[in-house]
Amino acid sequence: MSMLVLDSSAFFSMDGLPEEEHVCPPGVIRELENHEDPRLALWGDMVRVSDCTKESLAIVDAAAAKSGDASRLSPVDRTVLALALDVGGTILSDDYSIQNVARILGIGFRPVGMAGIKKVVKWNYRCVGCGKWFKEDPRECPICGSATRGYRRK
Repeated sequence: MSMLVLDSSAFFSMDGLPEEEHVCPPGVIRELENHEDPRLALWGDMVRVSDCTKESLAIVDAAAAKSGDASRLSPVDRTVLALALDVGGTILSDDYSIQNVARILGIGFRPVGMAGIKKVVKWNYRCVGCGKWFKEDPRECPICGSATRGYRRK
């Protein structure tokens, strides 16, 4: 039986759990609790909760930095990807940045409520003020202090 690593978006999109083993990082459970999602009460006992290793998290962070997805992934998203590396599982998620980094790392993924990504996307970021380009999102331009915007690399 295959292992599914569940992202918060999977819980929000599903009507029922697939007939496979399920695991998620603690952050996903906290997000569901914060949103007071009723499915957690129904499915909580059927989903194993597990932390990821620091080694896998470092691999995820390196891949996300290289693709430009680092600023697009939340801390919980990073642990979903790292846990999938640790358990050799397939990620269930509608998050395109998770899918993008999963594809780069060779991790299987399945969308739940939306179409999945078709190809890997790499991002560059441009200052909306001075126009300077960055490979990683500084959030705020170090030159002029303006916000940055993400663009797909060509």
